[in-house]
Order: sequence, then C-alpha cells, then structure tokens
Amino acid sequence: MKNEDKLIILQSKLHYIFNDISLLKLALTHKSFAYENQSDIKKEYNERIEFLGDAILEHIISDKLYNHKPELSEGEMTKKRAAIVCESSLSRAMQRIQGQDFIYLGKCEKTTNGKKKDAIIADAFEAILGAIYIDGGYDIAKEVCLNLLDVEIKTVLSGGNLNIDYKTKLQEILQKHGNVSIEYITIKEEGPEHDKKFTVELLYNKKKIGEGCGKSKKQAEQNAAKEAIKLYE
Repeated sequence: MKNEDKLIILQSKLHYIFNDISLLKLALTHKSFAYENQSDIKKEYNERIEFLGDAILEHIISDKLYNHKPELSEGEMTKKRAAIVCESSLSRAMQRIQGQDFIYLGKCEKTTNGKKKDAIIADAFEAILGAIYIDGGYDIAKEVCLNLLDVEIKTVLSGGNLNIDYKTKLQEILQKHGNVSIEYITIKEEGPEHDKKFTVELLYNKKKIGEGCGKSKKQAEQNAAKEAIKLYE
C-alpha cells in the first residue's frame, strides 16, 4: 500500500482531514526512520511536535476534568489526569484505530517490535495531536482527542482503574517456580529535564528477559515487566 493511501486511511480513522498532510507525516516519523532515510542536513522527526502535543493534551484533559467534575479537588484532578494521559492509556487509544501500523520506523526499531512499544505509540499519539492543533486549531484538536480517549476518560471518571501493575503480575508468575531474583536496571537516560526518557533492563536470575522505555523510571520498569510477561503467556 502506498504511503498516500495509508495516510488517507489514518485520516478517516482520526475523523480529520489535514490541510497540510506533511504535518501528519512528520507526526508519524520516528527518529530511527529519519536517521536512516533522510539526509544529514535535514533530519525531521516527531519529537518537537510531540512536545507541543503533550502540552495540548494536558490542557484538554485538565479542562475536561475541571468542567465535568466540579467536586473534584486539585489532587484528585491531578491523579485522574495522570491516569488518562499516561503512556499505556495513549497507546491503547492509538491501537484501537490501529494507529501503530502507520508509524514510520527505522530497521532497528522494526526488528525490536517498535510498533508494539507503548512509548513509541504514545509519542505518536501526542505528535498527531500537535499536528492537528497546528493544522486545524485547538477546538478541532480537542474534539479529536476526546473522541480517541473516550473509553479512558469514561473509565477514569467512573472511578475505574486503567493501570495494570505488570511488575506485581510478573513477580507472581515467576515466584511460582520458587525464590527468584528480579532486578530492574536503568541502562539509558536521555532528553532534556522537562522531557526525560528512561530505558530499563529487566533481569530474572541475572538473565535479561525484558526491556522497557518510559518518561519515568517507574513507567519504564512497568513496560519492561509487560514485555517479559509475554514470554510466560
């Protein structure tokens, strides 16, 4: 399928047609793809537009919580917002429209199942939101965002829990075999202070069984455990 056709399909899933389709292409371009396929002079990928989308997302969900639930305290709104905009939540929303299949990845990320990584998928969600904001304005971006996250928002507002504790789940699986040694080791920390990304390696009895990325060490550990659980399912 041609790239143009794929982008038409994605736009139909987003229920938004771009005036400038290059913004959507940019939002879907992971840096691994940019470094493999673009010249040294011009390497464009989605991290900057993701930064914008992240800020827009926080504003949209904050506004939703403030106006929809007047009885919520600041602390309660903060917790609910964190649950809605977390990596796994954004990834689930993208996967419902098969959004992960449209991300441009380099060969390295493809071989390590990059299209299944919550961090990459969530970043693309934020980047797409940033692209829609630039292309169509805040109101359109808000409409698309609330539509995509409808399930997550309703779950959180009804008191439900979106987050699975993969670390505990993995520990329970492994301990069926007796005493075990489980270690989470941070092997990479990159990005500016306001947008850190961590990579964590998971060792089971000194043997690597998983690796995860996230915007916090805790999130990266959860993603590493989630990956490891697949080995035992």
